[in-house]
Amino acid sequence: MNTPTRVILLSGLSGAGKSIALRALEDLGFYCIDNLPAPLLPQAVALLEEDGYPRLAISVDARSAHSFASFSEHLAALVELGMEVQVLFLEAQDMVLIRRYSESRRSHPLSNGQLTISECITLEREMLSAVREQAHVIDTTGLSANHLRAWLRDLVAVAGRQMTLIFQSFGFKRGLPSDSDFVFDARCLPNPFYDPALRPLTGKDKPVADFLEADPNVALFIAQARGMLMQWLPEFARDQRGSLTIAVGCTGGQHRSVYCIEQLAASFASTYPVLIRHREQPHT
Repeated sequence: MNTPTRVILLSGLSGAGKSIALRALEDLGFYCIDNLPAPLLPQAVALLEEDGYPRLAISVDARSAHSFASFSEHLAALVELGMEVQVLFLEAQDMVLIRRYSESRRSHPLSNGQLTISECITLEREMLSAVREQAHVIDTTGLSANHLRAWLRDLVAVAGRQMTLIFQSFGFKRGLPSDSDFVFDARCLPNPFYDPALRPLTGKDKPVADFLEADPNVALFIAQARGMLMQWLPEFARDQRGSLTIAVGCTGGQHRSVYCIEQLAASFASTYPVLIRHREQPHT
């Protein structure tokens, strides 16, 4: 049986890291095309498949916005051709995008001399909203270029025809991750931060785990979150979702959320492809 051609459609906001992502995918062995209008997708992919390219990454963004109305139609056409298609959407908070443009001194693609950068970003979000709804979203607000490349490498390695579960811890003090599908709030659990011996550690360290496991509410919290996910994950899988992001937050994203994410991820690792991200602990 022939392996289906793998196609990654890369979209997102200008300044969110699409150029970095496309270069990373090229390094991973994908043949990359930047800014292809959506109506050309089926034809271009079919031709490249004929020429023997098994892994393709194609960027579609605001520079060809006139073609977005037909994006869903052309995405469906790729699936009907037997392609293994994954849509990735990169975004970041407005202030981060504005800062990146200020640092690079580049013009926004939608700039016409009359719109501010902030207005261009708002317009671009509206234009790309239909694409975002069909994509796996990656929030690059707090990511360095190296971390974005690492996340893409991990995602490409596990993604396939089965839904991938991405478990992410975060700190509420830095805001909700915009790429989350489920969010659980662990701030109601006992906080190891107030123990000076545990403060410098993380939820992956045994002393912190021992501290949390001593409180029965922690086990109850994890069991109830696990039960909810077990109930509804099959419904998302039947809806042909390529990935689902489950986030757990605590105040700083260091102890409680990290521990809970590790426990939840272990519960599903034998059933689904699983990735773990600790947003505030990028090196762990």
